Amino acid sequence: MKIAVIDGQGGGIGKHITEKIRREFPENTELLALGTNSLATSAMLRAGANEGATGENAVIYNAWRVDYIVGPVSILFPNAMLGELTPKMADAISSSPAVKVLLPLNRSKINIVGIKNEPLPHLIEELVKRLKELTEVNRNKK
Repeated sequence: MKIAVIDGQGGGIGKHITEKIRREFPENTELLALGTNSLATSAMLRAGANEGATGENAVIYNAWRVDYIVGPVSILFPNAMLGELTPKMADAISSSPAVKVLLPLNRSKINIVGIKNEPLPHLIEELVKRLKELTEVNRNKK
């Protein structure tokens, strides 16, 4: 099983997601840190990702080579993260056959209705819980 964690800017959200997945999933789970910049990639690598890659081409290339993609919902939006997430990145992520498990952060001009405002640690807890459920379901199908 290969999970891509995608983040940008300082990589803080991706770092926390990576740490939590690393603690909760089996050792043989491959975690790939995909940062929109080197600072984000570096933070996720320090948090326990097996490998890391940075930038537009890395995201486009790897979005099709992983089973799951996790990160903030903004990774689906062109020009998100102060422009770090390019339209090509957003297209590759949203078009990827990987299952996406995303944090519903309302930090931009896009507001997702029906989402309760929870502290980030609670949202990451929910993300990892859902990812576990999905990986179990998919493991049982095989």
